[in-house]
Amino acid sequence: MNATPGSVALLDTLRAAVGPAHVLTPADGADLTAWEQDWRRRWRGRAAAVVRPGSTAEVAAVVRACAAHGTAIVPQGGNTGLVGGGVPDASGTQVLLGLQRLNRVRGLDAANLTLTAEAGCVLQALQHAAAAQGLLLPLSLAAEGSCTIGGNLATNAGGTQVLRWGNARELCLGLEVVTAAGEVWDGLSGLRKDNTGYDLRDLFIGSEGTLGVITAATLKLAPQPAAVTTALAACGSLDDCVALLNLARARLGAGLTGFEVMGRFALDLVAQHFPALPRPLPGAPWTVLLEQSDVEGEAPARERFERLLEAAIGQGSVADAVVAESLAQSRALWHLRESIPLAQVEEGLNVKHDISLPVSAIPRFCARTDALLRQRWPGVRLVNFGHLGDGNLHYNVQAPPGDDGPRFLAEHEHAVNQVVFDSVAQEGGSFSAEHGIGALKRDELAARKHPVALGLMRAIKTALDPQGLMNPGRVL
Repeated sequence: MNATPGSVALLDTLRAAVGPAHVLTPADGADLTAWEQDWRRRWRGRAAAVVRPGSTAEVAAVVRACAAHGTAIVPQGGNTGLVGGGVPDASGTQVLLGLQRLNRVRGLDAANLTLTAEAGCVLQALQHAAAAQGLLLPLSLAAEGSCTIGGNLATNAGGTQVLRWGNARELCLGLEVVTAAGEVWDGLSGLRKDNTGYDLRDLFIGSEGTLGVITAATLKLAPQPAAVTTALAACGSLDDCVALLNLARARLGAGLTGFEVMGRFALDLVAQHFPALPRPLPGAPWTVLLEQSDVEGEAPARERFERLLEAAIGQGSVADAVVAESLAQSRALWHLRESIPLAQVEEGLNVKHDISLPVSAIPRFCARTDALLRQRWPGVRLVNFGHLGDGNLHYNVQAPPGDDGPRFLAEHEHAVNQVVFDSVAQEGGSFSAEHGIGALKRDELAARKHPVALGLMRAIKTALDPQGLMNPGRVL
């Protein structure tokens, strides 16, 4: 944003709306790197200003001011996204709307099993707020210590318990949203049933800030389980992993809350970069992390879990298994799984994929796609892990050993994507499961989404954001 009379007037209006201390600009000597760069250090833009409102009314005032001056807005929560959806472009003309100060829990209704919180609340803080009342907020993902609930809802985040509780969308009953016109829609309902017209909530969930700014949400809670049991199981093939999943569903029913799969190379990366982390099982082609949450006591829950694993060993789908003996051991098992993305960062840039497939198609997809990639790029390394229980894989492609990661990414990302996404389409899957579209997958969406669906999406965008100022260049 050049120092034109219009831009100066806008900055003055923004300072009056949120306070001078909460409008940061390069001209004032502010370092905006933390807001302008994503955590992978892949996306880097330049903001005209970072504006940090402290209330919904201030968000609305900021949006109205930007609309009056024709200035684009990029909402940002915890800045943990993976698709370039929450950082500004390189123009230096966009206002980055940092929502971290909207961090209040507005209420918790234990009888109604709901919690209402502002968009800038860190997910882990909301989990703790629920736990303090003996309740559970089931949304859980690796970035929960820094991601915010507004971002979780804007991207319809998934995580490790989708198998039991569903995506963020399924855990949200109501929203408060600032529209592109700067109006406030108060839809913070705690109702499970409300058939009074179009479901506006679901328009904004998953829209990645392109239709409006989520400022608060009412979320579903559940009773805390009486017992949580965690185990690792070594499997010889993905077919064995699917067989174990089917057995676990049959034996545990709704008690099965987590079922994560990790390929050998994914765990080898963890061992390489975090050698202090224990690996309780020897290396196997595939390792499954499974968890059950039970309303019964710990002893019957553990007995049921051990019988399941004994049956799986007996049928040949599991070669070896270990059950956590304590909460500390359970956390250590999860830490192995959650360290895979961190190990990838240490190893260097790779071609990331967040794909969704019918569970039954996953072994066939991996066998075919692994072979195609290795044939075209000999030595390429596959970091394959994810939420097998709900059909979501993080199927990432690392450069061959000794190859330059950034160079491989720059030269081959598009071609690798075409191989992977064509194979996903062949199985009736989706090239974006839980990370969103952002800027990274926008062109893929345009090429692969049904044209009627794209037309409807563009019509909604035009109707709700006629100036095209809400997170432009993302999704559409």
